[in-house]
Amino acid sequence: MDNKIKEQILRVRETGLTNMFDTSIVQRIAHDMEFFELVVYLEDYREEYVKFILYGEE
Repeated sequence: MDNKIKEQILRVRETGLTNMFDTSIVQRIAHDMEFFELVVYLEDYREEYVKFILYGEE
């Protein structure tokens, strides 16, 4: 996970619009915010994403 993806995850979290474990909604919000890298990342690396959300680790 690169810094750009981390930043996009944190920006989506800051909106407070969804539970961050609801990845389909996270993807929709990311798309609306034009964070297309995060949308693709969630398709390919969902487990790494969940680990980051749970533990703050990559």
